[in-house]
This record gives sequence, C-alpha cells and structure tokens, in this order.
Amino acid sequence: MNVLHRRINNFFRFSLKSIFILSFIFIFITLSVYFTLLFKPLYYIDINVLNIEQSTNLNKNELKSNYDYVITYLTQNKTEEFNLPTLPSSQHGKIHFKEVKIIFDRLKVMLLCSVIISIIGIIINKRYKKTKYLLTSSIFLIILPVLLLIPFLIDFDKSFTTFHHIFFNNDYWLFDVDLDPIITILPQTFFFHCAILVIILISISSIMLRCIYKSSLKNNQ
Repeated sequence: MNVLHRRINNFFRFSLKSIFILSFIFIFITLSVYFTLLFKPLYYIDINVLNIEQSTNLNKNELKSNYDYVITYLTQNKTEEFNLPTLPSSQHGKIHFKEVKIIFDRLKVMLLCSVIISIIGIIINKRYKKTKYLLTSSIFLIILPVLLLIPFLIDFDKSFTTFHHIFFNNDYWLFDVDLDPIITILPQTFFFHCAILVIILISISSIMLRCIYKSSLKNNQ
C-alpha cells in the first residue's frame, strides 16, 4: 500500500512539474510569435527586399495600410468583419482571416493561463531553491528551433502547406488572386522571414534561460 501511495505521489508530482514546464516554455514560444506578428518593420523592409511594389503595382503607403489593417484585425479584441482599406476580399477570404483571428484569440487565453501556472510554479521552485526547470526549458527551446529549421530549409513550401492543413479544416487559405489580391502583398518568402525571426527569438530565449540557470547555480554555491 505504501509503494502504491508513493507511486501515485510521484506520478502526481511529475504531472504537475510537466504542466509547469510546458506552460513556462509555451510562454516564450507564444511571445516570440506575437512579437513577430506585431513587428511591422519586418514587412516594411520586405517591401523593398522582395520588390512587392513592383509585383503588385501598389505604392508603399497602400501596402503598409493594408498590412497594418491585417495585423490590427488579428490582434484587436473587437469582432468586426474583415474589410481591407483598399483591396477587395472574397467571402472565403474573410472567413479565413476570421479563423486566423480565432487562433490568436485562443493563444491569448492560453498565454494567460500559462502565465498564471508559471508564476505559481516559479514561486514554489524558488521556495525550495530549485532552478533545474530553467535548464530543462532552455534545452527544449534550443531543440525546437533546430527541429523547425530543418524542414523549413529543405522545403518551406511543403512546410507552409502542412502548417495550414494542421490548423485549418478547409482550403479557404488557397486564395484566388483575382478575388483576394491580399495574397499578392503577402508573398510566401515574407512568411519564411517571419518563421526565421520566430526561431531566432526562441533561440535567444533558450540562451537567456541557460544564462539565468548558470547564474543561479553560482549564487547558490
């Protein structure tokens, strides 16, 4: 009976520890995604780098206006219909952006829950002077970018398609240029640059956590 009780306790502690670490890791991944989404200068730079003005016959101000609207729509709390400032959108296009917005809205809720769980976990770990979770999180956050980077570099087009199949249960993301010209101002290479920035930010988070872990070891000696 004591053995069974001990096993149950160990399993319970392991489960709580896993939930805490996963929540802690999720915060850094989500913040990396949100930073990339809100980092408009990346697109502004790509307007020149990818020659988007020439390929779309739209001036830079018009490109920025429509892109800014997309970002605002995806991140704001209002539930208005998707209507670009100067470009038309099909009904399927509007539905797709609404679905993308729903994903980001759910990420906000998950992020808040993860922050609460992580705060509780950090307080408990600090009380018992445990910092191993920092190292575990750091290792995971450095492995993840490598796992993502390999398929991105081998075939980003296939990775991009797989991503959409995972998160969407329809093909509304396959835009018709005539009906949804928004696709012309958002070339796939831009999304590749976004993915690279997310990977860089996750890697920086990993390095930061490892440095904090090493620093805490020195302080506890």
